[in-house]
Amino acid sequence: MFGANLWGRGSAHPGWPGSVGPLRVPGGTVRLRPARMRDGATWSRTRLAERDNLEPWEPSAELNWTERHSLLAWPQMHSVLRAEARKGRMLPYVIDVDGRFRGQLTIGNVTHGALRSAWVGYWVSSEVTGGGIATGALALGLDHCFGLVGLHRVEATVRPENHASRRVLAKVGFREEGLLKRYLNVDGDWRDHLLVAMTVEDLDGSVVAGLVRRGLADWR
Repeated sequence: MFGANLWGRGSAHPGWPGSVGPLRVPGGTVRLRPARMRDGATWSRTRLAERDNLEPWEPSAELNWTERHSLLAWPQMHSVLRAEARKGRMLPYVIDVDGRFRGQLTIGNVTHGALRSAWVGYWVSSEVTGGGIATGALALGLDHCFGLVGLHRVEATVRPENHASRRVLAKVGFREEGLLKRYLNVDGDWRDHLLVAMTVEDLDGSVVAGLVRRGLADWR
């Protein structure tokens, strides 16, 4: 069911560019699929509409939000994501819900060898918050990392004030490892972030299986 055609032509690591899923959660059927050039219009429209919900939690940048998320910005962004994926350093996914673009999940700084680690970040449209979409997508991504991609550790950072994201991270089994003081410039200032992580040893079968056992998701 998960991860067909995962060795892509020109890919430097397993687990790309195939899709991952599906997984049924209360908000719909979730899949992770590679970002496509034709996602540009939907990406731009969604990101511009979600500015008030997303900007307080995302890294600051030189360009303003409108410039960074215009339709004209997508081709370059897509090109960078595609190049990083082909080099084996990133897995940039769209969160697809019932066939519609609803957010993104990115697995970055993929490192093999003795470290075998990566970080994960995600966002979803406010139209689907509260339906388990982010939780399901994150579970799919983590199982993919610990399975076919062959990682040992995945970590994430989150602002202490971001209670919604902290709940999602906790549901899939991330544990807090410490507070990173003034870690990242977000919303115009240097913000503290919590470091959370998971390793293979933390799993009880799989992340998705844990959600299913708790009645938070269904394989169908």
